[in-house]
Amino acid sequence: MMNMQQFREIARNGLWKQNTGLAQLLGLCPILAISTSMVNAVSLGLATLLVMALSNLAVATLRNFIPYEIRIPVFVLIIAALVTVVDLSFNAYLHSLYLVLGIFIPLIVTNCIVLARVEAYAAKNDPLSSTVDAVMMGCGLVWVLALLGGLRELLGSGTLFAGIEMIIPDASALSVFGDDYPGFLVAILPPGAFFALGCLIAAYNAINTRRAARLQARPPAAEPAPAGSPAEAGAGA
Repeated sequence: MMNMQQFREIARNGLWKQNTGLAQLLGLCPILAISTSMVNAVSLGLATLLVMALSNLAVATLRNFIPYEIRIPVFVLIIAALVTVVDLSFNAYLHSLYLVLGIFIPLIVTNCIVLARVEAYAAKNDPLSSTVDAVMMGCGLVWVLALLGGLRELLGSGTLFAGIEMIIPDASALSVFGDDYPGFLVAILPPGAFFALGCLIAAYNAINTRRAARLQARPPAAEPAPAGSPAEAGAGA
């Protein structure tokens, strides 16, 4: 059974320390291509999270029955079956969003984030911790996509949640800078994706550097004096 310390470590790794978008730099193709708006980015992130969670659960449950020599084809087959389910579900229930995301939902099969977690974690651990690991890694990807998509959409068109009506019919986008905002076209073009992601990675590294410097500057905790030492004897006198 997974204890609270293990849960915290898995959550810390997935959300920050080993973040797939900022630290491991995996799955950059969908991250950069679909993050033109927050709705598109978060939708693809949630679809990836769902596939990761189900594939990790399936592989962790069946890992003792999968021969080591053919594990990669079996993992890809499991992921492809789950992606097909997600793809058909988007087509049936979120058809407008499905048309926008296009080929990027089927391409989750080849997303190295999913296969990396299956191979590195799910194939070696129990189903519960493997599922939690996938969910936390997916949440780390979702918040990076949300921030990247929101930043690009805000700078590029001055709105937030554009396309939300594809998910919630009565909702509408939020115009932050007003209708007369001219827009910053580079932000929603491919070069803007690289610039925005580079800024996020730079901020991520700066935060980690400051945190490490703060920990090094912290004075070490005083160690208790051993029993029978002169300090302890003086205190007793």
